[in-house]
Amino acid sequence: MIIGKYPSLRLRRSRKNDWSRRLIEENNLTPNDFILPIFIKNGKNSKQPIKSMPDVYRYSIDRLPYVIDNALKKGLPMVALFPSTETKKKDLVGSEALNDDNLVCNALKLIKKKYKNEIGVMCDVALDPYTSHGHDGLRNSGYVLNDETVNILIKQSLLQAQMGCDVLAPSDMMDGRIGEIRKSLDKNGFKMTQILSYAVKYASSFYGPFRDAVGSKGQLKGDKKNYQMDFRNSDEAIREVALDVKEGADMIMVKPGLPYLDIIKLIKENFKIPVMAYQVSGEYSLLSNGISKGLIDKNVILESLISFKRAGANAIVSYYADRLDKILK
Repeated sequence: MIIGKYPSLRLRRSRKNDWSRRLIEENNLTPNDFILPIFIKNGKNSKQPIKSMPDVYRYSIDRLPYVIDNALKKGLPMVALFPSTETKKKDLVGSEALNDDNLVCNALKLIKKKYKNEIGVMCDVALDPYTSHGHDGLRNSGYVLNDETVNILIKQSLLQAQMGCDVLAPSDMMDGRIGEIRKSLDKNGFKMTQILSYAVKYASSFYGPFRDAVGSKGQLKGDKKNYQMDFRNSDEAIREVALDVKEGADMIMVKPGLPYLDIIKLIKENFKIPVMAYQVSGEYSLLSNGISKGLIDKNVILESLISFKRAGANAIVSYYADRLDKILK
């Protein structure tokens, strides 16, 4: 409802000066609103550029203190670990996910030993970084098996919790996995380990650069439409979230981010639960390449990030998180 009318009412009065615009702004960003994704790899003293993602790198475990120190300096509350597993360690069932000497486990041990609880660590719970076919679970004739996959995810989650992971983030989209993981954690003394459920993860074309970063792009057989959500659907997202909240999810992820602002708003309004948005690799690379080619102004970064907050996101997973001092300024 609009009360008043022109010319006695002039909305531009409040936009005239910078101080006035700042005074009435409805949404803002601080470092507390961000999670920094970190790609990790084998090797020593290695910082490897990712061709499809400008200014994003894969780091060997011994270089993590450099990344974490910078994240703490920027005031970030949490980082997220994503492994680039060597091809020779991948197999049909993703057995490397259960190796207590894998990349994620070694990274967790280093971070928790050096930083204790100075910063939160989120770990991806899914098999796609470890399977030779690039899918998030076990397959049979091209179909990703649900219950058989969940049995492995339970073990993966428990292993990561034992290594010190603060927030487990199942991104696989298997039915029922949140409840089973929660039961396992509680039974084994990890009642306070949080679960951030990728309850709303769409089968999207925006994931390409990420798959390049973790080394699964060339190995992916087929697509993920038989377990990730159809981008034509929104009511289905409510059903997914309702199930995961009932099963014990502490937070919800919507992925991708920018093309799904309506979904973020829908979930936040219906559930009043912490909602995270993932500004995925395709979004990041499109923005970064557009800026570098002079097609768009660098201020589109801030504009796109604010849109997540405006839609209702509590926090944003973004590859720009380590450059917030420049972006937010």
